Amino acid sequence: MAASLPGIDFTYADPDAEVKFTTRNVDMYYGQSQALFDVNLDILDRTVTALIGPSGCGKTTYLRCLNRMNDTIPHTRIDGHLEMNGRDLYGHDIDPVLLRGRIGMVFQKPNPFPKSVYENVAYGARIQGLANSKKDFDEIVHSSLQKAGLWEEVKNRLKEPGTSLSGGQQQRLCIARAIAVSPEALLMDEPCSSLDPISTAHIEELIHELRKKYCIVIVTHNMQQAARVAQKIAFFHLGKMVEYGDTEQIFKDPVDARTRDYVEGKFG
Repeated sequence: MAASLPGIDFTYADPDAEVKFTTRNVDMYYGQSQALFDVNLDILDRTVTALIGPSGCGKTTYLRCLNRMNDTIPHTRIDGHLEMNGRDLYGHDIDPVLLRGRIGMVFQKPNPFPKSVYENVAYGARIQGLANSKKDFDEIVHSSLQKAGLWEEVKNRLKEPGTSLSGGQQQRLCIARAIAVSPEALLMDEPCSSLDPISTAHIEELIHELRKKYCIVIVTHNMQQAARVAQKIAFFHLGKMVEYGDTEQIFKDPVDARTRDYVEGKFG
């Protein structure tokens, strides 16, 4: 039996949560190089699903399949079937740009726009026509910054550049920007990799709050973080999804020997 992580309180997915994403027989290619092999995975709503595995195993590639970010890379090809709420994500009637508005993404390094704090949050609502008046925009900005746990820190700095904030504040600003357009899901690619421990703790607390409303999929190399924030774990290795299950099961009693070796730190 794999050793559990000390000091970790495992939490569980909402038993009534519905499937948000369904992926079947997904193969992904960068030119002639295959990055994903026959990935089959259901991702639940109102749940944090962590994708873990060594570098280059396909975690981020899979994450980017969910909002078609890989479409922006030349010579990529994806086979298989991916759905959100039962709708084909790669259907001919799907506009990838609009889709990315419905599936927010937070990257490794904070990437605020070269605009004010206010405009960073209001930008998505503005270009999508989600508000018509200053009052509407004010409400969106206020609500989103509150949900991101940032309002009290920036309420007197709304006209200052987003880039003037600290790294942890910038990452929470990017999360506020993502949720301002009321997305279906949030994808997070190593959102704490460039942050200090205090900022990381703020982001993890925020993830716990946001998962009450959103489907969250997070890529992380940090096993302690995966255990703290996720209710479901998917372990990837060499482009294959090896094992999926409840967080406690994956860390305490994994089925596959490769999963056991990875969570015990024998490779990574």
